Amino acid sequence: MARTPPSARSNGASTFSMLGSDTVITGNVEASADLHVDGRVDGDITCNALVQGEGSEITGAVRAETVRVAGLVRGTIAAREVVILKTARIEGDVAYDSLTIEQGARLEGRLSPNGGQTPPAVAHLPKAAGGEAELVLESAN
Repeated sequence: MARTPPSARSNGASTFSMLGSDTVITGNVEASADLHVDGRVDGDITCNALVQGEGSEITGAVRAETVRVAGLVRGTIAAREVVILKTARIEGDVAYDSLTIEQGARLEGRLSPNGGQTPPAVAHLPKAAGGEAELVLESAN
């Protein structure tokens, strides 16, 4: 299901596509639009901006300009701006320019700053050298 928000229609900005919670996609997803995923994707995702819903699962690599993670990601994330919300669980490496992690988020992987570069092709993510970190933030609740 694809829809264009009123503000995007009036000023010519990119469109917005949504995969609902009842949607399961097996295969890679490529979109020039912003993408909101509430369902499950078994494959790589490449888009302008990705917003992942809390109950969503992505098994595959994610590449976008901005990524906001609230659900489960099993794979690599490469983006200029990454926001990992407290409900997120990531099992994989994250390459970023700007990173925000809420307390309670769970990350099992390496963090690699891009150094101002466009996100690299997912298959060519650099191995973190000296900047490796394993991070687990859990709330006391």
